[in-house]
Amino acid sequence: MKTSFLTPEELRDIGFKSLGKNVLISRKASVYSPELISVGNHVRIDDFCIVSGNVTLGSFIHVGSHTVLTGGSAGIEILDFANLSQRVNIFAGNDDYSGKTLTSPVVPDRFKNLEQAKVRIGRHVIIGCGSVVLPGVTMGEGSAVGALSLVNSDTESWMIYVGVPAKAVKERSRELLKLEREFLASLEEDNV
Repeated sequence: MKTSFLTPEELRDIGFKSLGKNVLISRKASVYSPELISVGNHVRIDDFCIVSGNVTLGSFIHVGSHTVLTGGSAGIEILDFANLSQRVNIFAGNDDYSGKTLTSPVVPDRFKNLEQAKVRIGRHVIIGCGSVVLPGVTMGEGSAVGALSLVNSDTESWMIYVGVPAKAVKERSRELLKLEREFLASLEEDNV
């Protein structure tokens, strides 16, 4: 009987640019252009996720079900301890909606005007269910975004954002940094 997650051998056969240890990727997830995708240690990608294009995942990252990471050529970089809830969408590319150009991945680039800009998700960022992050956004370390928010500009470190577009509402505690140090020390003790 097969498990819900791909085996280490199956993961290696996908052909990722790099692949860490203790990686769990659902059999129901879709990976496109794996040669452009780097996955760190202790990463879990749940059911019905799509990971496509230039995507780099650090370590200790969870990607909730139905999440879409579209890195294109500009790329998405997600640093350690980031957490993406269910149905999060992160785009490093965006079509021109003005009507002056065609849209769609099945139309040649010469007929489109695709905006591409790298997205950077900092350490300890948490993104709530149903939120969208647009091209060119940098989310500062420890920033948090509430459910159903639209992140169309950079976020400051250790601030909590909500809404459409996302606006800062209050500061986030940094106590988790102490827990991170304790956690990493316990891993070294356990030789994980």
